[in-house]
Amino acid sequence: MEELLRTYGLTKQFGKHRAVDHVDLHVNRGAIYGFIGRNGAGKTTFLRMVCGLAAPTEGEIEIFGARGKELQKIRSRIGCLIEGPGLYGNMTAKENMEIKCRFCGIKRPGYIEELLDMVGLSDVGKKKTKKFSLGMKQRLGIAMALIGEPDLLVLDEPINGLDPQGIAEVRDIILRLNRERNMTILISSHILEELSKISTDYGIIHHGCLLQELTREELMEKCSDRIEITLNQAKAAVPVLDGLGIKNYRVVDRDHIHIFERLDESGQINMELTKAGITVTEIAKTSEELESYFLNLTGGARHA
Repeated sequence: MEELLRTYGLTKQFGKHRAVDHVDLHVNRGAIYGFIGRNGAGKTTFLRMVCGLAAPTEGEIEIFGARGKELQKIRSRIGCLIEGPGLYGNMTAKENMEIKCRFCGIKRPGYIEELLDMVGLSDVGKKKTKKFSLGMKQRLGIAMALIGEPDLLVLDEPINGLDPQGIAEVRDIILRLNRERNMTILISSHILEELSKISTDYGIIHHGCLLQELTREELMEKCSDRIEITLNQAKAAVPVLDGLGIKNYRVVDRDHIHIFERLDESGQINMELTKAGITVTEIAKTSEELESYFLNLTGGARHA
């Protein structure tokens, strides 16, 4: 897959505080990349550097193959919504959009209406944005970030504080942009459960450090129901599992195997392994909720 965004040791220091600590992040073209971390983990600082709103202390950013001074030439291909939409409260949605269109030199008839329709705001008329709900403001912020037809859309906590309906509306917009316009989206949140519904890839950041990058399939595998077997020779168990017709399993390391099918047959599996002379020290059915996985990875609730 083609990498659209990549960072090399990206770091941001504020005095003695290192907000982002040597992050190597990879976003493929066409992905919805969920950037997960608690409040204060470094998400916003990282996204600000990607969008050119803050300069790195160390490290490098590569976007569309451009680095260093060349990045300035491609910034117009990035749309962003970071730390709120920054709307003029006494203006309508259309008037707010017109200001940015003028700044970008866009005069195409019907362009603003098309974007407002995309985010579900085609019927707000002359209502001032100061009277918008939080969800409406977030959707308008996304519409403004779409001005200029960006190839990469960066959204910082767009669902934070929204009610379930607002979350669903923003989620639907993101999915449609990705599927209908093949837009690459980098979206941050501290709510793993919500991002798991839309993201194709994930990066988990904690105290400024990128702990892990994984695909949706890898995350689901880590959190799915499974039989976990602890044994003395995992490789020797492979022919036994194959002989039982078990196909959906993974050798985790020298002493552990995870099986993702036939979860009610742990007794038979144990018996067949024992017959083959393989010592099983533990076998159990287990699963892990997404939030539990996130909490365990980042050190538990005590760090929230």
